[in-house]
Amino acid sequence: MKYTVALAALLLSACAPAQVGSTEEAPVAAAEKAAGYRTLSGEKPIIIAHRGASGLYPEHTIPGYEAAIAQGADFIEPDLVMTKDGVLIARHDAYLSDTTDVADHPEFADRKVKRATPMGEKEDWWADDFTLAEIKTLKARQQFPARTKEHDGKLDILTFDEVMDVALAAAKDGRIVGLHIEAKWPEYYSSVGLDMVDPIIEGMKAKGLEEAGIPVFIQSFEPQFLAAFAAKSDLPTIQNMVGPPYNKMLGLEYNLDEMTTTGVGAEKTYILNADGTTTDFVERAHANGLLVHVYTVRDDQPMPGYDTAQAELNALIKAGADGIWVDYPDTAVAVRDGN
Repeated sequence: MKYTVALAALLLSACAPAQVGSTEEAPVAAAEKAAGYRTLSGEKPIIIAHRGASGLYPEHTIPGYEAAIAQGADFIEPDLVMTKDGVLIARHDAYLSDTTDVADHPEFADRKVKRATPMGEKEDWWADDFTLAEIKTLKARQQFPARTKEHDGKLDILTFDEVMDVALAAAKDGRIVGLHIEAKWPEYYSSVGLDMVDPIIEGMKAKGLEEAGIPVFIQSFEPQFLAAFAAKSDLPTIQNMVGPPYNKMLGLEYNLDEMTTTGVGAEKTYILNADGTTTDFVERAHANGLLVHVYTVRDDQPMPGYDTAQAELNALIKAGADGIWVDYPDTAVAVRDGN
């Protein structure tokens, strides 16, 4: 694969976003835009649909991804885990109870087991205890209680191939949208004989993403995976960073001077302070030539110090964020583009 960040930027700048509505908060000032964005490239930041338009639909579902594309997202984000038979599927977590109806399937009651995780022991149903055929008997559900449940129990769990098909269908219709792919728990899967590097690379080659002009980022919280991926591919990589206070709880330290990836995926409190001010994190990352993609802005869950998601988005854009993960892409596109 011969993608570069410059190619991704070129491809995306050629794509006109879908028409979107207005927001309650003032967008980034037109005069500031005329002077150029404070991103590493000087181009507008990318909007990454976090698990699709996950504020509107259960995450990682075809309607959610399609809605995100229609709303003007530049990238859609599939999180990948693996099944028992080595198939990549789109789930945010290695466990299934939060986002599927697995608990409603009595035939799988005995699959609920305890496992050690980085955040402690958890009893649940785990993707790699199921074959793809068994996964396909489950349906997706919305995990956030305050969001609509009207689509629960109706939408399939997708394979990575099916997610790529969504992006390829959009490209065929003249709408290039990238894939911002996260490998979840790759070290664990390697420990049970399920490598993630080759299946992701081979899957993208088989689908012809490069030939279709679809830009790709590869992200993970695990640096070993990113290094292994970079040894086999020149796709841009993003080192995700656990946010405070969990980074300290887990003993994780990040040195921007020593990063070897294309960029970092920073939890938003690295950039946004609770008093409404911003840090110098983006500036320091840019000084090291690193892109800064920021997670996650949610319309229905603004962080302390910011009354609305629009206020968060404005602050992140003004700070120079190169990309922003969002659950409601239409809001983010509207703020960024000044509609």
